[in-house]
Amino acid sequence: MEPRISIITLGVSDMPRAIRFYRDGLGLPTSADDAAVIAFFRMQGTVLALYPRDALAQDAVPGSSGRGAGFCGITLAYNTRAKDEVEETLRLAERAGAVIVKPAQDAGWGGYHGYFADPDGYLWEVAWSAKGEFHPDGSLVID
Repeated sequence: MEPRISIITLGVSDMPRAIRFYRDGLGLPTSADDAAVIAFFRMQGTVLALYPRDALAQDAVPGSSGRGAGFCGITLAYNTRAKDEVEETLRLAERAGAVIVKPAQDAGWGGYHGYFADPDGYLWEVAWSAKGEFHPDGSLVID
């Protein structure tokens, strides 16, 4: 197995709303329109996909309803190149319809971060580290 994640798929409750949040609100590139059955967003190094939650649950675990409450055990992260971009990104997400669940603040690991929940409750950490380095393609250096 090669060390990569090709696609991260989020099961969403309202496809048009989710597409508008990521496409129009956050400005992620996609060719999907509001009526798309599945939406793919071109990211650097991976693809973010949106698919109806019930259909995704049925695909992954036949017979599952895909319903549940609480923390789903996953967060997504967006690392910024500059500290002030953390608050800018959180404001952008909030204007697009996200809920800020943790305002920007100093992190216990020495950086600066905050969290927002997208319209389906998926948690995104927006983080900056003084030690953060990026590859030319924009992906985070982890070594």
